[in-house]
Formats: sequence, structure tokens, C-alpha cells
Amino acid sequence: MTYPSFIEVGDVLVSMDCITEEFCCDLDVCKGACCVEGDAGAPVTMDEIAEIEDALDTTWNNLSVQAQSVIDKQGVAYIDQTGELVTSIVNGKNCVFTCHDKGCCLCIFDSLYRQGRCDFQKPISCALYPIREKKLRNGIIALNYDRWDICRCGREKGKEMHLPLYRFLKEPLIRRFGRDWYAELELTIEELKKQDMV
Repeated sequence: MTYPSFIEVGDVLVSMDCITEEFCCDLDVCKGACCVEGDAGAPVTMDEIAEIEDALDTTWNNLSVQAQSVIDKQGVAYIDQTGELVTSIVNGKNCVFTCHDKGCCLCIFDSLYRQGRCDFQKPISCALYPIREKKLRNGIIALNYDRWDICRCGREKGKEMHLPLYRFLKEPLIRRFGRDWYAELELTIEELKKQDMV
């Protein structure tokens, strides 16, 4: 029997790894390392940049002096070496919108959103991580599982909880593609299970 490497849900190709791999962020262990590690900021869309700029008045005083300086000089985003639009970074790695709470790195937008003080939650690329979205030449969107060493604890916690990645990221996936799309994803997975393909 040939097992598929991806499934098609609407106009989105979903890697089977997003369905079969187990994952759950473990902030107690990683301390939000994904906000400060790496060599580029978080991927953002033009619409998100507009929302981020609208929210700057709310977030400005919560940003570090270094982050404020970077934003003053180059704005909230830039084009990285791969040609992708990403959030600006401090010292070559820290996202300018990183805040710290009890030794943990968090997104200032997400923190203020949860307090009801900001309408913008955080870039969808951050909410979906470790799923990465890529637009193919034919306009179809591909979702792939991005394995990063700093997320090892997330893989371990996911296995302990028997929590598939697509279930861990249910709300971000619904935010990005809608409830109907997510329901179709679940139905497709159930059909694959009946055929012993998952």
C-alpha cells in the first residue's frame, strides 16, 4: 500500500507529518526560545504589517529601548535573505516584539491581546509554528512541519500527551483557514484512519 506524503484539503496541501507527528509547546522548558533564536524575524503579510503599525501606540512602552530604536530606523518589518517579509529583529536574532515574563520570552501582541488591551493577536506564522506555510507557484498553499532542535521538548510533551500536531494547532488553523476548512481536515483524517493510512 502506498501512503500519501500529503493530503489536499480545499486548496491547501497538508503534509502527513502535520497529522502523524505529536507536539505540544512546553514553555516551562524552552522559555519561548523561538522568539529570540534564529537569524530572521517571523514571516508576516502586508495586512499584518498594517495591523502591527496600528497597534504600535498600545505596545510601544512595553518594547525594549533597543527594539524601539530598530523600529525607528527600519520599521516593523524587513525583507530577509530569502526574499521573505519578516518582523524586525534586535542584535541579529531577537524579534523586536519580544517581551519577558518570569524568565520566559513572549510576544507582546499575544500578551496584550490576552489582557484585552490589543486587537492584534500575533502574526499567524507564529501562531501556526511549528507548521510553516508556503505558497506554491500554482497559488496552492502547502503546510509543512518544521523540525527545530529548540522544540525538542515540545515533541516530547506531545508524545506524553498523545497530541497530534494538527490538534495542538486547532485554533491557529481555524484562525487561518476557517472552521469549515478545519472540519474538512478532520473528516479527511478520519477517512484515512478507516483505510489504515494514518
